[in-house]
Amino acid sequence: MDRILIRGGNRLSGRLPISGAKNAALTLMPCALLTDEPVTLRNLPRLADVDGFGHLLNQLGASTSIEGTRPEDFGRVMTIRAGKLTSTEAPYDIVRKMRASILVLGPILARAGVATVSLPGGCAIGNRPIDLHLKALEAIGAEIEMAAGYVRASAPGGRLPGGRFSFPIVSVGATENVVMAAATARGTSVIENAAREPEIVDLCNCLVAMGAHIDGIGTERLEIEGVDRLHGATYAVMPDRIEAGSYACAAAITGGSLELVGVKAADMRATIDALVEAGVSVAETKDGIRVSADGRLRPLTLSTAPYPGFATDMQAQFMAMLCRADGASVLTETIFENRYMHVPELARMGADIQVRGRTAVVRGVDHMAGAQVMATDLRASMSLILAGLAAEGETQVSRVYHLDRGYERLEEKLQAVGADIERASDG
Repeated sequence: MDRILIRGGNRLSGRLPISGAKNAALTLMPCALLTDEPVTLRNLPRLADVDGFGHLLNQLGASTSIEGTRPEDFGRVMTIRAGKLTSTEAPYDIVRKMRASILVLGPILARAGVATVSLPGGCAIGNRPIDLHLKALEAIGAEIEMAAGYVRASAPGGRLPGGRFSFPIVSVGATENVVMAAATARGTSVIENAAREPEIVDLCNCLVAMGAHIDGIGTERLEIEGVDRLHGATYAVMPDRIEAGSYACAAAITGGSLELVGVKAADMRATIDALVEAGVSVAETKDGIRVSADGRLRPLTLSTAPYPGFATDMQAQFMAMLCRADGASVLTETIFENRYMHVPELARMGADIQVRGRTAVVRGVDHMAGAQVMATDLRASMSLILAGLAAEGETQVSRVYHLDRGYERLEEKLQAVGADIERASDG
């Protein structure tokens, strides 16, 4: 099993390219199931989850071809052709490994009139039921049954009629699923209290490029006028705002200066605002943003919230960064109830963190020490990498398959800007 070895203390400096967004890519790929014409996605990151989703699409009958396979390439171009679906079932063996697999439910249902999808897996960061996915699909005309760990959805007469649904709480995945399903409904669907994340905007823009009619993109009210069919398209995956925020924290915790190339500052405003409040300099450049830190960081009080609030996917990285702040920070996790599993591992490195329910108090320390630590989920993995970059001595991070799900060639990117980091294998 692979490990990441980090010898901390180096100040990071230089240009670091930001890859296509994992969370957007895994939403755009199932769009190809909605048409029998090719869909080509550019700037697709090289990630285990992307590969896994491609395998799922193959299981359903879609073919996938990839360009940009040279070792030195960041990102790839994938063309997906779902000329005919040979299966309408997403099996347990694939879906259990990746929660995003549930996003094939809406497109298969819209395309074939019936879909059977296993209940999903993914990171163990808390209870993430799919009830809102199912309620939203029912609201636009789906009939839902559950049995033996599978969801079976059907459209009366083979095509969804459309309808109206107001989310009681914001759900990114459920918004994505119902928007894809509604794109080819017979009538108009209205989705209220929809998620507004940039990845939702990316999805809607891709569907529009395929011929969908969607009003209200970027707002909490989406109106989708169903069309008879969608066509193929070529579309570029948006830059990964969570990867960018993670490397911004790397610049901050090492007292470094990084130009994050390809970033759209508007997509990560809450992260930038929090960095600035912590005493980090953030400036837009012609190619992205430059993040610089000089001196001790200031403590913060942060609470995660749906977009445009502070992203739950940035909580663990900020916690690691704030371990080096001058004073006590207070972090409150409002999205997932089990997203502090990285705290004991950070404590092994000398962090002073107390957790009470959904609130963590992080008291900055003068120094941290390298240690053997174990990753528990994707973003927790990155928090340990960040701590290792600033710690004295060597840090060994195990179970790095979590990192490979969401960060493209992390050690190569960090090596290029001055980090002493490498991947080792136990054979």
